[in-house]
Amino acid sequence: MLALSRKKNEAIIINNNVEVTILEVKGDQVKIGITAPREVPIYRKEVYLQIQEANKEAVNADGMEALKELLG
Repeated sequence: MLALSRKKNEAIIINNNVEVTILEVKGDQVKIGITAPREVPIYRKEVYLQIQEANKEAVNADGMEALKELLG
């Protein structure tokens, strides 16, 4: 992990096309802005993990149904 210090209105660039800017700092909360191409999905980590889990469950359920059909 790369740890950086940034102040309000300072930014970092990721992969030449994603910019993360510090918009506000209040106590232990930091508000960030992200500028990226539309095709780059951006999720909060907890939402991303929920999506990944739902996808695994869907694949497992579909895979089991296909296996049941195959085995008769």
